[in-house]
Amino acid sequence: MTVPGVFATEFEPDGEPVGTAVVVPGRGYVPAAPLTFFAGFALLQHGWSVRQVWWDPPAYEADEQTLDWVRGQVEPALPRTGRVLVVGKSLGTWAAPLAAERRLPAAWFTPILEVPAITASIAANPSPQLLVGGTADDLWEGGVARELAGQGCEVVEILEADHVLMIPGDPVRGVEAHVEAIRALDSWLTGLPDID
Repeated sequence: MTVPGVFATEFEPDGEPVGTAVVVPGRGYVPAAPLTFFAGFALLQHGWSVRQVWWDPPAYEADEQTLDWVRGQVEPALPRTGRVLVVGKSLGTWAAPLAAERRLPAAWFTPILEVPAITASIAANPSPQLLVGGTADDLWEGGVARELAGQGCEVVEILEADHVLMIPGDPVRGVEAHVEAIRALDSWLTGLPDID
């Protein structure tokens, strides 16, 4: 794939990869933006090949249209064999039904927990999942996140963080929120079972 201004969309770790991680961005949040950029480095450090999805999303019309469009973008990027995991940011969390169908481990940054199809799919996925969101994010539903934690998801809620995990009016604390998110991903990756 060729993306203007982007020199690579796939990255390989040192040594034999343990699997392929597919990084799915947000609507206006490309894979080179802070959370997904540093997530890629954490994945490489843990031995994963990293495959980025780059896209130009259409305007929102309906949940079903968005689910179908995201599926059409993400499904071709998912290897059919070997270990696979998904890391999604915001709009990328609309890939949750696909991850659930394939029983793929997934890390969801700022998931859109107000959409029933997303939360139901996260709840239905038996594989390990990490959810990271902020209390100042209108699309983060703390009560729903706690319910999903009770069903086996690992949940990290960052106080006062918004939808891009920044703290309004405090850029230093915003960077600290990003550190907290990537630290959570790093820890979660360490605990993933070594199975296909």
